This record gives sequence, C-alpha cells and structure tokens, in this order.
Amino acid sequence: MAHIPILETLDDLGIKPSIISGTSMGAIIGALYASGISGKEIRERVSRHLILKDDTWRDIISKKGHLLKWVSAFSPELAPGGFINTQGFFEYLFSEIKRRTFEELEVPLLVIAADYWTAEEIVFEADDLLPALQASVAVPGVFAPVSIGGRVLIDGGVVNLVPYDHLLERADFIIAVDVSRVRHPDKNEIPSALESVLGAFNIMQASALAGKMRHRKPDIYVQPKIQDVRMLDFGKTEEVFLQAAPVVDLLRKRLKGMTFEHS
Repeated sequence: MAHIPILETLDDLGIKPSIISGTSMGAIIGALYASGISGKEIRERVSRHLILKDDTWRDIISKKGHLLKWVSAFSPELAPGGFINTQGFFEYLFSEIKRRTFEELEVPLLVIAADYWTAEEIVFEADDLLPALQASVAVPGVFAPVSIGGRVLIDGGVVNLVPYDHLLERADFIIAVDVSRVRHPDKNEIPSALESVLGAFNIMQASALAGKMRHRKPDIYVQPKIQDVRMLDFGKTEEVFLQAAPVVDLLRKRLKGMTFEHS
C-alpha cells in the first residue's frame, strides 16, 4: 500500500513513467497503475474495501458489497504449497484492471517471479497478465505456487525484491521503491511460527538488495519506514499512508524542479 502515495506524487508532478517493474505487491500495484488507473484512483478503490478509522456506520453500510467481495477473495483455502488460494482475489482484481494481457497496458510492465526448483529469476512482460501476477505474489507458505510453462513459480521477492536493475538499460532516470518492513533490532520477543518464516524471508530479501545496491544504484531510492504492519494487514492501510508521508515529502522535494522528457 505504501506504493500508492509514491504514485500519487508522480501524478501530482505530471511525471509519467515510461516503464514499470514490480515484484509481488509491487507487481499488483504496478499493473493497476500501468492499466491507466491513477494513484488517487487506486487509493479510492482500496478504501472501498476497508473499514477506515473515520468511517461512519453509513459509510460502512455503503461499502458492504465491496467488503464482502474482499473477504470472499481472501478466504483461506487448503491449496498445495500455501493456505490461501489467490484465484478469487485475482479474478476480483482483474475486474478492476480490465486488462488481460501485458500488451493491453498503457505503460510497459515487467513482473518478477522465481522458479522454485531452479532458483532462476523469471521476468514476464508479454502475453497473459493474470498468471504472471499470481506467480509474482506467491509468498512461500502463504499463497499457493503457480505452474506456468512447466515451471513451478513463487514470489519474485525471493530473487529480486526491488527489480530496478531491469530498467537500467531501458530508462534514463529510475526511481526504486522499497516497501519491505523495517526491523526492530532492540526487540527480543520470540516471533510466532509464521512470523519466523516471513521474517527470515525478509532478511534474505534485504541482504540480496543491499548486495545489488553496492554495484549499481538507481537515481532515487525510496524506502518508506513502515513499522508494526504485517503481511496482509490491510486494516492498517491508513497507518501505512501516514508512516509513508515523510519519505513521500522528501521524494516530492527531490523531483520538483527536475525536467523529464515525455515519450
């Protein structure tokens, strides 16, 4: 969700990306944006499916249909390799995107997944959009892996959390956005089983990203300091927006006054 205020900032400044790459949730938000939906519209669509802090009972009742669809889409289901089957979520998501292939998108999009058996990074940028997004978001142990072309694919964050490197030869100016969770080194509590798995996953991602950053950095690297928000913790979306605000303000100041050529 922290990607959304970044996109709103680009919209406000009249900056339109010529190409987008994304992994996992970044691929989903990237697909929405690349389909022509503005950052503000994405925020509004997200808000329809959540009960927000300032919502009145009248607001909640008016959202009833959207809330039920959202809950149904994320219903737990015993699926091979994960406990949530993403089919319902993506069917609903695609009713929002209204694009079925990469070629139909208004902005070129790269979606990153990982081959579970060969440990290879898989980049999708053509043909059907739905299976590519399903693969990119298949967090091990949470969402079911996806089989495409004889490969078993999982979340692209295993191999490339912030895939700005794929744009180095395809764009003149690159903004990389890292929305991974900020860790608390002063905490000594024992995490739950699921938190242990997801936390280890996050450590591995951060280590790989740090190694890549040492070799070649993007023009701007943005990392909203999101704390105490867990995976699928969509009820804290407002809090995410609030925590992202300081880094979004810094991004806005850096981008103001810059000149970008529109393709």
